[in-house]
Amino acid sequence: MSIHSIRPAPVSGPGLTRRDALRLAAAASLGLGAAGVLPAFAAAAPLKGNLKHSVARWTFPQLSVAQLCTTVKDIGFAAIDLVGPDDWPTLKANGVYSSMCNGAELGLTKGFAGRQFHDQLVERYTRHIDLVADAGYRNLICFSGNRNGMDSEEGMAHAEAGLKRILGHAEKRNVVLVMELLNSRVDHPDYLCDTSAWGVALCQRLGSAHFGLLYDIYHMQIMEGDIIATIGRDHACFKHYHTAGVPGRHEIGDYQELNYPAICRAIRDTGFDGYLAQEFMPAAPDPVGSLREAIRLCDV
Repeated sequence: MSIHSIRPAPVSGPGLTRRDALRLAAAASLGLGAAGVLPAFAAAAPLKGNLKHSVARWTFPQLSVAQLCTTVKDIGFAAIDLVGPDDWPTLKANGVYSSMCNGAELGLTKGFAGRQFHDQLVERYTRHIDLVADAGYRNLICFSGNRNGMDSEEGMAHAEAGLKRILGHAEKRNVVLVMELLNSRVDHPDYLCDTSAWGVALCQRLGSAHFGLLYDIYHMQIMEGDIIATIGRDHACFKHYHTAGVPGRHEIGDYQELNYPAICRAIRDTGFDGYLAQEFMPAAPDPVGSLREAIRLCDV
């Protein structure tokens, strides 16, 4: 995944004094990767608990999984997205939940819309569904893959056929298959599941509570906008949410175009009981400070 127009987020914000900002900068200069913890001044009131928060593991490569576990618990939540079986013991040892499991996929481009990948995918997902269930987790990510010359209807028919081969097993093991909506304009050219309408139509055809969509707010802002109205209309299909700033995929503060507090209130008001995961690529000097601020913005 490429980085576009990196722009550091502001180090100041509501409730952040000049002294706090200086301490934040000093903490960053000491090397966050070595400590993996937050500055002492950042202690705040407990989160409200109206939304369950998470963060994508891949967005913090400078921290080990154990350090990221410590960091999220210091901030006040206890879930990490996109972690595979090799790291689940570390999460469990730290009391952190795997809110979106991965590791069964062949990649973003080789998904269920490609009939030629079905046998491999069925084998991998059948095995992984058991791993997820046995570990006590619930969500397992999947992808449509690329169009590769198919029209939308042909791709949907293939995806439906492939997913039906594993959906019964997912239902039996109480695992939810979650297909991510990605943009095909900036980051993932030719990706098929690139609009909420296509994803919702696939949900309706499958008709199972054990299949749904990962509504990535960043990606769908690029493809179609109308975020709050879409959440209100189609939230029954949305099992999980991801965040990032537009443009650039960086911090979600006020330098970018999405109003995340309003979006999170819309999610909250649907009665959503899944996870909202931060998936922005930190560009500011203190990545953990950016994560803390993102959680604060989304804690509605």
